[in-house]
Amino acid sequence: MTSELLFEFDRSFNTQVIGTDEAGRGPAAGGVFAAAVMFEKVTEGLTKDLAILNDSKKLTAKKRESIYDIIKNNTLNKIVCVEVEEIEKINILNASLKAMNIVCSGIVKHPETLVLVDGNKLIKNFEFNQQYVIKGDSKSASIAAASILAKVTRDRYMTKLHEEFPMYNWAKNAGYLTKEHLDAIDKYGLCKYHRPSFLRKHFLKQNSGNQHLITTDSPNLNFSSAGF
Repeated sequence: MTSELLFEFDRSFNTQVIGTDEAGRGPAAGGVFAAAVMFEKVTEGLTKDLAILNDSKKLTAKKRESIYDIIKNNTLNKIVCVEVEEIEKINILNASLKAMNIVCSGIVKHPETLVLVDGNKLIKNFEFNQQYVIKGDSKSASIAAASILAKVTRDRYMTKLHEEFPMYNWAKNAGYLTKEHLDAIDKYGLCKYHRPSFLRKHFLKQNSGNQHLITTDSPNLNFSSAGF
């Protein structure tokens, strides 16, 4: 879908819309990010500048970076991260929705504003109008823009974390459980940025031959560095 069609989708609601999306629900390390974007004024020039606007997952990292500042500088927007400790307390879905609530509440200007939420869930405890849009990041300009802000910001954040813990190669895998990442976890254990709840199945499978649950005595885990 072209960027013109993405903007047409947003205009079809005949009211001001905000798009919101998250990045980082799937990885086993790092926080989850959400962004909210409102295009207050869409000019022909801006539409041309964002000709490649689409779901962030369909764009290369270079293309996402090329339009990141254009989106940041030509929209009302907000980006937030809910960190690992909170994810482990309330689970990843609730953490994602909490992040969306924060960013959207931060830029809503009028009660008639409609928030378009990517996916099939509505934001919990949200006082403004909202509508979920399945695969919204490939239908709505504001959601697509939010997906790019969230994705690029999280990728930059994971690159920073990589500098602290280079053995996990987060600059490349962004915290996803690639074979390389799992091998590093087995070798070095968990660090403070890992999400232990995402790794239970891995360690249970790894220790199934011993027929006992993983404990802090397991030689393959470094629970002290993960805050246990």
